[in-house]
Amino acid sequence: MYKVYETERLILKVIDESYAQLVLDYFTRNKEHLRKFDPLRKESFYKLVNFHNFLIKELKEIDEKKQIRLWIFKKEDRNFEKIIGTICFSHIVRGFFLSCYVGYSIDNEETNKGYITEVLKKGIDIMFNEYKLHRIEAAVMPNNLPSLKVLEKLNFSNEGLSKKYQKINGKWEDHIHMVLLNSEIE
Repeated sequence: MYKVYETERLILKVIDESYAQLVLDYFTRNKEHLRKFDPLRKESFYKLVNFHNFLIKELKEIDEKKQIRLWIFKKEDRNFEKIIGTICFSHIVRGFFLSCYVGYSIDNEETNKGYITEVLKKGIDIMFNEYKLHRIEAAVMPNNLPSLKVLEKLNFSNEGLSKKYQKINGKWEDHIHMVLLNSEIE
C-alpha cells in the first residue's frame, strides 16, 4: 500500500487504474487551462483507456522508485471523488547525483488559493527527508509568473535559461531552470 500524505487543507495520494475516470475528468475539465503549459494533446489523448494504461505504467515506475506522482484532493473529499491537481517528482536519479525533476498542475477553479505552494512544501519534505535526495529541479516558462513566484517563495534558485527546452502546445519554449538543494546532504 502506498503512503497517503496530508497538508493543512489537502490529501496527496498515489492512485491506481481504478481512478482512471477521475484523471480523465481532471484533464478534460482543464483542457484549455493546461494547454499553455502542456505538450500538444490530440483528441485521442482524452480516452479512458489511455488513463487506465497510464496509471498502470506510472505505478510500475513508482515501485521502481523512478518517480512519485501524488494526486491532489481536498480534505473534505474523503471519498476521493474529484482530483484538483497533481504533483510529480520524476527522473529520480540515485548514486552520486540524488536528484529529480518536479512538475505540477492545479484545477483552473482552484488557482490562486495557495494549494500548489502547500503541496510543493510537502513534496520537498518527502523528497529530501524520505527519499534523501540532494536536488529538486523545475523547468518553468518565463511567462508562467505564478509558478515562478511559488518556486521563489520556497527558495528555489534560478540557474539560468534553457533555450527551446520543451515543446509546449506545439511550440519549442524557453524555460527557466529553477533548483532547490537539500542543505542537510553534504
